[in-house]
Amino acid sequence: MSQKSRLSWRVNEIVIVSVVAAACAVIFWIWDIAVDPATKTLFAAVPEYRPIVAGMWLPIVAGMWLLAGVLGGYLIRKPGAALYCEIVAAVISVFLTGGAWSQSILIAGFFQGIGAEIAFAVFGYRVWNLSTAAFAGALSGLFMGVNEIIIYYPDMEIFKAVIYVVCAVVSGIVLAGVLSWGLTKALAKTGVLASLASGVQARTVRG
Repeated sequence: MSQKSRLSWRVNEIVIVSVVAAACAVIFWIWDIAVDPATKTLFAAVPEYRPIVAGMWLPIVAGMWLLAGVLGGYLIRKPGAALYCEIVAAVISVFLTGGAWSQSILIAGFFQGIGAEIAFAVFGYRVWNLSTAAFAGALSGLFMGVNEIIIYYPDMEIFKAVIYVVCAVVSGIVLAGVLSWGLTKALAKTGVLASLASGVQARTVRG
């Protein structure tokens, strides 16, 4: 297979990654509904430590919002898949949230998608394993953490900012990277990924 054909997109891949993006947007929406009351309860329990708790708790749970980019890129395994999936998921999220924070959501989706895209590009879109997925989650988390500090917490102390970003990276590794790797393996076993590179690899490994 030529390099051009290996990296060019097919119609079914565009459809599949769009569906994945839509599913992730719904997951984001549900995750937000589930996390919000838990966050308020946690803050109410320890109001005097709210700044510290916010600096660690929020970026830790935020890794789920990185899932679209990492999962889309890991499934399709072609340039632009991670960024496309994350941006589409962000656009759909804007509609699900009634347009609230639309600009922030779209900006976040762009940078988070770029983070995952860079990670896959580092390996030339050729190496696909747990380490690759974890690295994509880590870079996506890094971009998320830095972006949020710049936008929401520009006056945050350096030490707290470092903790915030580190927590975002760890969350990205676990909730986006490892989870995407696990979901891909599970989906491959069902045969639904048969037309994708991720499904072909799964069959080769089993064979």
